[in-house]
Amino acid sequence: MGSRYAPELDRRLRSHLKPTNKSWRVDETYVRVKGKWTYLYRAVDSAGTRIDFPLSARRDAAAAKRFFQKALSSPNHPTPRVINVDKNPSYPPVDEALKPEGTLRRCRLRPVQYLNNVLQQDHRAIKRRVRASQGFRSLRAVHAIRKGQARWVGVGQILRELQFIAGLFQIAI
Repeated sequence: MGSRYAPELDRRLRSHLKPTNKSWRVDETYVRVKGKWTYLYRAVDSAGTRIDFPLSARRDAAAAKRFFQKALSSPNHPTPRVINVDKNPSYPPVDEALKPEGTLRRCRLRPVQYLNNVLQQDHRAIKRRVRASQGFRSLRAVHAIRKGQARWVGVGQILRELQFIAGLFQIAI
């Protein structure tokens, strides 16, 4: 039931998200979705605020480029000043391809693995949710709200979270 409303909740939530900062952490992990192993590309800012996380069948430069283009196209995310990545060899060619296009102007790509600790810790919640077969689609929006990434909703304010979601759907509670 939750996965039916999750895409709509995610769409309505996007305009209420707090803006992210200009220091991004990017990583990918391998998760099982509907019985198939898939790469989950993830980006968060230095404070742990979610930027984006699409799924991809491959872990290559083309998938990384699609991921960066999607993350950079969102209005809540300013162009990053620095992007911290692990040692995945597909990121430097994507950085070189996007700079001439003007998508990543004045942005530095830093392949330093330990700077992604914020993201690695956030992977735990994703893996726990996927492992428990609680569904991947319902995770995005609710997880962002629970982490306090929506405007006017703090961490642990359960009643405010419910009121916020009800307001998105214009439901009286």
